Amino acid sequence: MLNEVQIKQLISSACQVRQNSYSPYSHFCVGAALLTAKGKIYVGTNIENISYPVGICAERSAFAVALSNGERNFVALALVGGSQSEKDIIKTFCTPCGMCRQFMAEFCGTDFPIITARSENDWKILTMKELLPHSFSTYLSIK
Repeated sequence: MLNEVQIKQLISSACQVRQNSYSPYSHFCVGAALLTAKGKIYVGTNIENISYPVGICAERSAFAVALSNGERNFVALALVGGSQSEKDIIKTFCTPCGMCRQFMAEFCGTDFPIITARSENDWKILTMKELLPHSFSTYLSIK
């Protein structure tokens, strides 16, 4: 179970890495912070490319770094996103796109918490099941 200190630390990490976003086309900067069962936080940001499908979202960026470092057990993800002009005050709650939802379903259970935040004091928690109630993995069992 997540406590408030962990939640605020994840949100802070996501806000910090959001500053590194490379988003010259959408001008929408996203930061993600992924907490592992070992207590380590991996961060990622969105990186765009003029050929849109070549870019990567913040969530998949954070998971890719964690997975590349041998992590397989994840506790929670915090996500912060907004326009480049929203440096201090983010107006919307950013949720993962469909591709990221399906990607995360590969590695996380249905109760995996996704913290979507506008600040360290303004956040809500959604689960994978709420965001992707009928993931592809629901129908396919790979052993």
